[in-house]
Amino acid sequence: PPDQPCASPLGCVCPLQVDKYLYHMRLSDETLLEVSQRFEKEMEKGLGADTNPTASVKMLPTFVRSTPDGTEDGDFLALDLGGTNFRVLRVKVSDNGLRKVEMENQIYAIPEELMRGSGVQLFDHIAECLANFLDKLQIKDKKLPLGFTFSFPCHQTKLDEVGEGATSLVPVKPFLGVGAQEQPCPFVFVNIFCRCSDSGAAGVPAHPVPLLGPGTGTNACYMEEMRHIDLVEGDEGRMCINMEWGAFGDDGVLNDIRTEFDREIDMGSLNPGKQLFEKMISGMYMGELVRLILVKMAKDGLLFGGRLTPDLLTTGHFETRFVSAIEKEKEGLQKAHEILSKLGLEPSHEDCVATLRICQIVSTRSATLCGATLAAVLRRLRDNKGGDRLRSTVGVDGSVYKKHPHFARRLHKTVRKLLPDCEIRFIRSEDGSGKGAAMVTAVAYRLAAQHQARQKILEPLKLSHEQLLEVKERMRIEMEKGLGKETHAEATVKMLPTYVCSTPDGTEKGDFLALDLGGTNFRVLLVRVRNGMRRGVEMHNKIYSIPVEIMQGTGEELFDHIVHCISDFLEYMGMKGVSLPLGFTFSFPCQQNNLDEGILLKWTKGFKATGCEGEDVVGLLKEAIHRREEFDLDVVAVVNDTVGTMMTCGYEDPYCEVGLIVGTGSNACYMEEMRNVELVEGDEGRMCVNMEWGAFGDSGCLDDIRTEFDVAVDELSLNPGKQRYEKMISGMYLGEIVRNILMDFTKKGLLFRGRISERLKTRGIFETKFLSQIESDCLALLQVRSILQHLGLESTCDDSIIVKEVCTVVARRAAQLCGAGMAAVSLSLSLPCSFSTVLQETVKELSPKCEVTFLQSEDGSGKGAALITAVACRIREAGQR
Repeated sequence: PPDQPCASPLGCVCPLQVDKYLYHMRLSDETLLEVSQRFEKEMEKGLGADTNPTASVKMLPTFVRSTPDGTEDGDFLALDLGGTNFRVLRVKVSDNGLRKVEMENQIYAIPEELMRGSGVQLFDHIAECLANFLDKLQIKDKKLPLGFTFSFPCHQTKLDEVGEGATSLVPVKPFLGVGAQEQPCPFVFVNIFCRCSDSGAAGVPAHPVPLLGPGTGTNACYMEEMRHIDLVEGDEGRMCINMEWGAFGDDGVLNDIRTEFDREIDMGSLNPGKQLFEKMISGMYMGELVRLILVKMAKDGLLFGGRLTPDLLTTGHFETRFVSAIEKEKEGLQKAHEILSKLGLEPSHEDCVATLRICQIVSTRSATLCGATLAAVLRRLRDNKGGDRLRSTVGVDGSVYKKHPHFARRLHKTVRKLLPDCEIRFIRSEDGSGKGAAMVTAVAYRLAAQHQARQKILEPLKLSHEQLLEVKERMRIEMEKGLGKETHAEATVKMLPTYVCSTPDGTEKGDFLALDLGGTNFRVLLVRVRNGMRRGVEMHNKIYSIPVEIMQGTGEELFDHIVHCISDFLEYMGMKGVSLPLGFTFSFPCQQNNLDEGILLKWTKGFKATGCEGEDVVGLLKEAIHRREEFDLDVVAVVNDTVGTMMTCGYEDPYCEVGLIVGTGSNACYMEEMRNVELVEGDEGRMCVNMEWGAFGDSGCLDDIRTEFDVAVDELSLNPGKQRYEKMISGMYLGEIVRNILMDFTKKGLLFRGRISERLKTRGIFETKFLSQIESDCLALLQVRSILQHLGLESTCDDSIIVKEVCTVVARRAAQLCGAGMAAVSLSLSLPCSFSTVLQETVKELSPKCEVTFLQSEDGSGKGAALITAVACRIREAGQR
């Protein structure tokens, strides 16, 4: 502390005296943490649309959305403009497993009169130099993509564009006349810090890569989540943010740590009050800070015997490279003596020791302040990932970082001290500004080519309005075939009569049992229906599993197991011995001749129990009940789950006359006029028709819209060539369609960096529930990556965006196809989520004259069977009366 006495002899200028004199330049860990936290708040302000105008750290979007992944390939040009000289480069990037980059470049001068002249003159000169470079390399006639490193603050509106008010220089137009080309080079505009030469090295994560540039000036950029960037539309993926952090402190937030020397530097600069943080840490000002301290200490009689020289008093005569030279381990004091002597001084040994200490304090403050702000960036990356730890890489460029003997070590130490639980690696960028512009261009070209290739693959899955209208008409034709007596046999959509001829009217009452069988699990339910003032439905149920050996054993074993579970349920409910009407939801294709008779046409969903196909399932159930000899039940109705869904919703809304299931499988039913149901005698009234529409397309009528992925899923299914429509829209198959697309993308190098994992090769690994979760609008990409990691798929943020797009395309097509089928029926139905939204839109679009309402069924298949039973009992009682 400055108030403590120095123990050194009088007249000896020792490091302790220098430390006391520069006490406010020596920052504690607590102060550095405070600076880091202040900077994090400034980042937040810069990212916010409302707070950005007043933010000192502007957080400018660069529209660079991805870092190199090592697969970039091709020939690129780069322009590197940032000072009195500029460079033109030709960069060859080869994807040969070695990530090889070859460069040729030429330096051109910019005369001072052009630097201060008009933008047209400046860029005409740059264009002439570019033409000269192309001519020398004899590539004037080649159309090469060009990246432009423009090392000045810019407001970017696109990757190849700067917006109004950013700068008067428009870096596109001058290239129209380059060489013999009729069109401009494909163009990418890049701020100087959007690059890193080694971000894809083995063992280094290629996701968050902050880039730092402590040199003549200073700046940094990093990959920010799009959802946090209010200045740009869209919330998926990431974008590189050019922080322009040199202006940190311009609003006064660093006033408590700025010293008299910082204020003097600022007042004598070309831009007083601006870039205050940069003036504390960058190479342009570090030497000048040391000079001002030497002058002040000499005036106070602490150095050089109080003697000053014209050279020492001249601004800029103590260069930053002198600081680096003086701080070298072995020759530092000798260098200090040489430099001070050249300034006309006659330094003593003590003067040289003091000068070395001054350089150490100034450069240490620079490195630690730089580390504090970088720690804030890395902390944000860690928080964006949602974890307590971070493993990331920082690419660094700049003369101070590269040439100062201790700057890098001090910077690294500060970052690691402020983020002790994070693993941070630092990589020096080799020729970042020029090569980096070419790499940004290469990445942009890779992304564009890969996007185009993916869209070409996905295009067949995107159905046009005309195609959907055609699907609707074809479904209508198949429905008519199924209803016709003469055409029924050849119809794929069987339009099976259900003998359900009435929907609930609200007068139903009583206790009913329901059995819901449609998969590996089934339910037994007690449903209490009340009418009058207390109208409603009360349900109790219990779920039972069906072991695989019973599913694929004999029919007798299967139905004995079912009856055993019914017995257990009655005992559980304390109703053993009570005889109740029972409704049987049997979700397999059946031909019904009566409401209580259903002939099983074929097993689906993995069932293969023998002795059942071609038999009445109600009869098989009754025989099993009689074999047990414990209770008797009145099996009133056997229904399909779609019919149950319709009846459940019909109890809530009497206008509901359609049932639709889109789950593991898919089917629909609706109330058809009896005069159109030729398979059943009678013309009066209506009857519910079980469409069994999953087989739509089995005749080949959908072959023109089926894709290679549909064919692959079909061929490896348990029933190749059957249920083709169902395989394009239902939950059992959508996940597998997505997996096949992801496999194709990966094989072609368009996803997961071309690396096919064993997990991705596993059939059924991508369940439809994952598709539904990923396709959800509210799910952040971080959660998408978590799902993919759960599946053993190591993904980048870009991969997650691609997977989400595939899920969206597959789910949208399913909803549209389902909507086209519903448009053929043109009645009301129920479905949840975004699937429902697209389905409703499709129905409205394809059937504009029909007013279709959507009502979601709650427990339709089980409750519906009981309601059908209740309706049947009501009608039967009315008939008896």
